[in-house]
Amino acid sequence: MKKWIFAVIPMVLLVFTALVAQDDEGDFVKWFDFDVPAAVLRQAYKYDVKSQEKGDAPLDFVQLLAYSAAKNWGSFKSDSECKHMEKVVERVRNGERLHDITQDMDLYNFYLVAYGAVLGGFVGDYEVDGKPAYGLKVFSPIAKGFNFTHSDDFGNPRNYGYSRPHLGHDMFGAVGTPIIAVECGIVEALGWNRYGGWRIGIRSLDNKRYYYYAHLQKNTPYAQGLAEGALVQAGDVIGFLGNTGYSHTENATNIKQPHLHFGMQIIFDESQKNGNNQIWIDTYAITRFLNQNRMEVERVEDGQYRRKIQTNSHPFS
Repeated sequence: MKKWIFAVIPMVLLVFTALVAQDDEGDFVKWFDFDVPAAVLRQAYKYDVKSQEKGDAPLDFVQLLAYSAAKNWGSFKSDSECKHMEKVVERVRNGERLHDITQDMDLYNFYLVAYGAVLGGFVGDYEVDGKPAYGLKVFSPIAKGFNFTHSDDFGNPRNYGYSRPHLGHDMFGAVGTPIIAVECGIVEALGWNRYGGWRIGIRSLDNKRYYYYAHLQKNTPYAQGLAEGALVQAGDVIGFLGNTGYSHTENATNIKQPHLHFGMQIIFDESQKNGNNQIWIDTYAITRFLNQNRMEVERVEDGQYRRKIQTNSHPFS
């Protein structure tokens, strides 16, 4: 037992030191895993929303997840791993402050930064048709009413061009399925990429998240009017599912099964965007969580679609 303890503690400290690269000299988080199950995301979300509805002590979605991760050393054993969250919720409801509970938890502070970068702005106040609401301000990347299948394929091998891990999440559906902007952001990339085919890159307004939507439809990959530098709102139709890519030739359809490659890069420092220390996270659980909030669309001219429900979901509103 003693040998196990002395073997594990130095390893934990080494990993923690490597991950928590933040100090007064301007260092930043170089890497972390996001492996929070969808059930845990849903549980934290329910606690947050219920606390707002009842007027109790507010229970913040990201803070609850950070606390649970700190208590679990960042490892969630199963979709039912909510025990630590349940206990801290009860303590807060009994009058304790989460700030006081977590003030000596260094791991909590790390996960608060990390998970805040992933999920910041996902939950909060917004408007639907001019009426105030509280809850999810972000959407599934697949429009409501359109079927898709998916599994956790993050890290699977890819060989086109060169051998590499799959740094995204594939959502298989019918060609032409409307693709939705998950959150508000600025279009940073638009056009052909030999790997992703017709693709869209959208940066969140707080600059921490870069969403990558790839393998879009041949000939008509994008929603009308979409352009680099454009501001898109959460829930906007931005493009259409297809099977383009794996070619230097534009408009080639070398992807065997039509699907959306949905990627999410987390950026703590601008040097990470296109350089070393890129952080791409597994979004399988996030897409399962967002499946409860899918934008309804309606067909318009030229086979295009547009959102049906108007919301004001600015991440900082």
